Amino acid sequence: MGGLFIVFEGLDGAGSTTQASLLESYFRSKGRKVLLTKEPTQGIVGGMIRAVLKGDLSVSNETLQLLFAADRAYHMGKEVEPALDKNYLVISDRYLFSSIAYGSASGLDKEWLKKINEKFRLPDITIFIDVNPSTCIRRISENRFSTELFEKEESLKKVRQEYIELAEEFKFEVINGEDDIKATHKKVLEVIKKYL
Repeated sequence: MGGLFIVFEGLDGAGSTTQASLLESYFRSKGRKVLLTKEPTQGIVGGMIRAVLKGDLSVSNETLQLLFAADRAYHMGKEVEPALDKNYLVISDRYLFSSIAYGSASGLDKEWLKKINEKFRLPDITIFIDVNPSTCIRRISENRFSTELFEKEESLKKVRQEYIELAEEFKFEVINGEDDIKATHKKVLEVIKKYL
């Protein structure tokens, strides 16, 4: 079997990071070659993005999205494409749909956001972990000392609506993430097995 590009998307606090990690462990237990990665990356541009999200650096919404696109170009060229060429299963915690959903929710033109991301390959499977914004805020407050730029309930409601529209347009696999971690992981595996 060749490489497969799997992306997890969701609101902050939805559990996409946890589910991406669990899927990596599952595939490794089956002896598969797996790369677990994420956006923003650990590169220089990714570091700038994290500084903006934490409030340590101030830039316009447009600048932030151009930073995301630059970081994504680095990510794809340095990590994702080489791994896919070697027939790895690549699992990414967030990808270009995060940029479109969060960027649109912050008031940017959705067509412009799509345009600056149009050169990047689409995932083979996109899994959207759908969780109510109020649940996300509760989880964030229980697990972290501080919040980031978009981590307010009203903001997340707008982002969720954008994701729902993208899910329809790009045929995401939508999973209810309100259940506990194990139950959600089981649903993820059911989706993945359809493709394998």
